[in-house]
Amino acid sequence: MSQTDSKAAKDMTEAMEETMRRLQGRFQEVSEQLESKINEMGTRIDDLEKNVSDLMTQAGMEEQAISK
Repeated sequence: MSQTDSKAAKDMTEAMEETMRRLQGRFQEVSEQLESKINEMGTRIDDLEKNVSDLMTQAGMEEQAISK
């Protein structure tokens, strides 16, 4: 292998490593955003369930649902 080929291979390796580092960083960012959104949705669903339960209690429906 000539010195030129060796340098080209080294340059290509460095470029690929940098690309992989950037991709890994971007993947980490997207993963964190996704996890945050999932947690937010879980909280909102919990709040919605509580509100529905409160409304059912206010409407007197909870006793009917339990007695069935």
